[in-house]
Amino acid sequence: MADVEQNAALPDGSSNASDAVNGTAGRFVSSAEGTALAYGSLLLMALLPIFFGALRSVGCSKTKIFSQEYINLLLSMYFFVLGILALSHTMSPFMYRVFPANLPNKQYQLLFTQGSGESKEEIVNYEFDTKDLICLGISSVVGVWYILKKHWIANNLFGLAFALNGVELLHLNNVSTGCILLGGLFVYDVFWVFGTNVMVTVAKSFEAPIKLVFPQDLLEKGLNASNFAMLGLGDIVIPGIFIALLLRFDVSLKKNTRTYFYTSFLAYIFGLGLTIFVMHTFKHAQPALLYLVPACVGFPVLLALFKGELTEMFRYEESSPEEASLKEEMTESDKDK
Repeated sequence: MADVEQNAALPDGSSNASDAVNGTAGRFVSSAEGTALAYGSLLLMALLPIFFGALRSVGCSKTKIFSQEYINLLLSMYFFVLGILALSHTMSPFMYRVFPANLPNKQYQLLFTQGSGESKEEIVNYEFDTKDLICLGISSVVGVWYILKKHWIANNLFGLAFALNGVELLHLNNVSTGCILLGGLFVYDVFWVFGTNVMVTVAKSFEAPIKLVFPQDLLEKGLNASNFAMLGLGDIVIPGIFIALLLRFDVSLKKNTRTYFYTSFLAYIFGLGLTIFVMHTFKHAQPALLYLVPACVGFPVLLALFKGELTEMFRYEESSPEEASLKEEMTESDKDK
């Protein structure tokens, strides 16, 4: 359906759709059940990093110099390292819950300094424990599996980790900025999908976990299925960081409700479902942001207008911890005066 940076939606049954993952070509007429399972799974996988990433964000020229083979190898190694780190970070909260209490959890520190004596300066000071090492070990196994097999499950584990970390860690500071960002990418997505074939070509050509994939022939071929439907990570992360912003706006209202978050989350489901419907009906690549941006922006804005909170929504602005601390100090200082 879509690739990560170009955000295009690929039609089902594309002859080279599987090349990006397992290198298997050929057309396959999918059953209605298999197609529904694939699209439903992509929808579910898109929702998971947005939902949990948003929750966690509250706390925080044709001539080529290198052949495609070497480019894919370079990308694979690059995403191998990033994927291990992202997956390890994603697993950490879960590991802290399931780690047996009777097992020792030792603390470690990675420290690099420069200079000596009074002029000593810390370059790296990273603290971790046994649980973090277990997460890193499990993630490394997934990374080796991905490098050796390029299996679609390993691809999706890395892709989900990238998406969740993106939604969690990439913060928009206000709604206006989010609207401008989504509006610009809306135009970009539509132009590059309908105006050129670059998006589809890149999605099929590069072997990297820059998209989520799910086989439409899973029911017939099992884990060796090869006819993939695709969804780019950009179609998850870009709307996801806006949805996460609305969740933090809900928190700032201090009304113990998550009205704007759930509205935008449901709007995302509607927009992605509409993308799948149009793509499957017309058998043509679709720019997912064409449907996601109006839904994810339009519904919350209309809700705010209905509730009389539109001005408050657009005035809401996040500040960094340093700025927030400075504001608190200034407020306390004004009270003392």
